[in-house]
Amino acid sequence: MPLTFTLDPPVTEDLRDGILDLWTDVTNAGGSVGFVPPVTRETVRPELVKHLAAMAEGRTRLLVGHDEENRVAATAFLALNTHRLMRHWLWLYTVMVHPRHQGRGYGRDLLAAAADAARTLDGIEAIRLTCRGGLGLERFYASCGYKEVGRVPGAIRVAPGDDRDDVIMLLPLG
Repeated sequence: MPLTFTLDPPVTEDLRDGILDLWTDVTNAGGSVGFVPPVTRETVRPELVKHLAAMAEGRTRLLVGHDEENRVAATAFLALNTHRLMRHWLWLYTVMVHPRHQGRGYGRDLLAAAADAARTLDGIEAIRLTCRGGLGLERFYASCGYKEVGRVPGAIRVAPGDDRDDVIMLLPLG
């Protein structure tokens, strides 16, 4: 059964806890979403609070996918640019699909829903994201229409002696 996607859902306690659980579970399954496992909900919470604050300030939009049991199964945050010369594109952050849903095409569905959501925003012509090299993520994003437009070698230090490239990807919406 496909996920049901909602842009800018009301931020309830259930939604907040669902995102926190998703982020924790994705990280602990090895997902590249800003942390290195193992993490707890309390490790992740401050980052979620930053995302929620940006949403409250109108700088970030939330796209959430719920599964058939109405659990948070996927998220992506669309961060608007405040710089007057860069307002024609946005950043896509914290793109996650719960490990129990991996391999069902939900990642592609999430990216398609994010592109559809971005197209509804006035003046947005492209989506930019970054991903951690060494995991094949750039191949996945490329298969969804994103193009690699930059790479900073060794910019992400996962552990001592384990540096990964920071890969910049772009999806034109035109």
